[in-house]
Amino acid sequence: MSARTPLPPRRLVRSLAGQLFLVQVVIVAAVVAGGAVLAYLFTAGRADDAARRQVTAVARAVADSPTVRDAAGAPDPTAVLQPYAERVRVDTGVSFVTVMDTTGVRWTHPLPEQIGRPFLGHIDWALAGETRSETYTGTLGPSVRVVTPVLDERHRVVALVSAGITVQSISARLRGPLLALVGVAGAALAVGGIGTYLANSRLRRHTHGMGPAELSHLYEYHQATLHAVREGLVLLDREHRVVLCNDAARELLGLEGAVEGRPVDGLGLPDALLAAVSGDAPVRDEVHLTAERVVVLNTSTIGTGLGRVLTLRDHTELQALSGELDSVRGFTEALGAQAHEAANRLHAVVSLIELGRHREAVEFATAELALAQRLTDRVVAAVGEPVLAALLLGKAAQAAERGVELTLTPDSSIDDGVLPPRLTARDLITVLGNLIDNAVDAAITGAAANPGPPEVTVTARIDGDHLLLRVADTGDGIAPGAVDDVFRRGWSTKQDGGTVEVDSGSSPASGSGHGRGLGLALVAQAARRNGGTVEVGRERGAVLTVRLPLDRPARDDAGERERVAVAP
Repeated sequence: MSARTPLPPRRLVRSLAGQLFLVQVVIVAAVVAGGAVLAYLFTAGRADDAARRQVTAVARAVADSPTVRDAAGAPDPTAVLQPYAERVRVDTGVSFVTVMDTTGVRWTHPLPEQIGRPFLGHIDWALAGETRSETYTGTLGPSVRVVTPVLDERHRVVALVSAGITVQSISARLRGPLLALVGVAGAALAVGGIGTYLANSRLRRHTHGMGPAELSHLYEYHQATLHAVREGLVLLDREHRVVLCNDAARELLGLEGAVEGRPVDGLGLPDALLAAVSGDAPVRDEVHLTAERVVVLNTSTIGTGLGRVLTLRDHTELQALSGELDSVRGFTEALGAQAHEAANRLHAVVSLIELGRHREAVEFATAELALAQRLTDRVVAAVGEPVLAALLLGKAAQAAERGVELTLTPDSSIDDGVLPPRLTARDLITVLGNLIDNAVDAAITGAAANPGPPEVTVTARIDGDHLLLRVADTGDGIAPGAVDDVFRRGWSTKQDGGTVEVDSGSSPASGSGHGRGLGLALVAQAARRNGGTVEVGRERGAVLTVRLPLDRPARDDAGERERVAVAP
């Protein structure tokens, strides 16, 4: 087996932070360079304008001087004007001051050898009496120059004056500001580069040095995982607002629309589930009920108080199957008990026959057969629905084993085929099985304080357009203060050393003790799921009545919880 080839080290430019760093450096450098160029052009333009204004002022001042006008008519103008022009040039800081005749022959020049030679530049507009500036290359090199006329008393052009500043001198003037500008630009680039590097170092830590393609793939994997996983996942921030909620969580909690950013207490969750989610203590495999599902909740804290992670598993099917299994186990135990009792009775009949008491043997066998058949005939005749009939017979046998008499009221009547397919056998077992189990527990517990044998009375009939299931017991009833909490998850009257009235802690369908605190809560959930109501009343003991519509109305989520009514 060949050794694994190590991955090449990740280069800075391959990571997202590295690429952003390079882009930002380029942007900062371009901005700084562009600003420097604009500042240079602006400064150069200002310097050029200032030079033109300066040479214009010098040329006009010289042209207006009486000395120049007088010397223009003298036999030797150079002798008077050369010293004068040099003094003006030195005093004003210009590069040259040239006085010439109307043909352009120089009378003065900074270079004496150029005196008497033609002026290099345009003089036509000056001869026309105008003053103009231009940039022209003369004997001193490129310069910004102005030519203006010298006028006598009659406003005739008698001479011309030109003053100029070389481009080299203007550039020398710009050297200082340009160096300062370069320094500022360099400092700005350095500060921008350092700031960009620090910001991208932080970004590199947060992105773990991954590049854009890797981050994109990671996001796609993240989204695919969230939508594919069958467990519900909800992330809350430290203010208990929803940061993330996957599809499974929306389905399990019955959430619709956008939930990200909403507080968890605004999602319409049941109180018990909301308390578990909002608490600080972690939750491990805690069973809760929503409007239509049984979910297993786990919570944990993110980091050091950054928020909470909620995971939800659908326990509805498993809970229902567990209840059905408990029901089958109960039926099996009941059949075993009946077989044991039948064997005892058969031994009694055989013994009577062996003793020659044939008449007594026939009477005993007939009486036992009539007693055993009476409830069966009553249930089969009244309840044509096979699931309910089988459940009632099984529960009657279980109750008899525990010393409780289970009876069916005379007005009970359900024909076969009356119940719609929407009312599934699982929901019927959940509702009636839990009601009977809790009633049997309450009747046994209250037997010591109530006269007569413990009894449970069941009514199952069609009441108009509803299926009515009512179970009454001879227990102590439900305390008035517990009526509002009877269908809450985890509610139970099985307190240590206390009196048992009703126990909502039986299993979903059998009351075997599995799923303590869910029995009556599951009854309410099944009723709500089928658009029905549950009422709590009192006669000798507790009376619980469930009404399930045969034709379920359109679902109204806003009033879903109100369909479980409590009537004290």
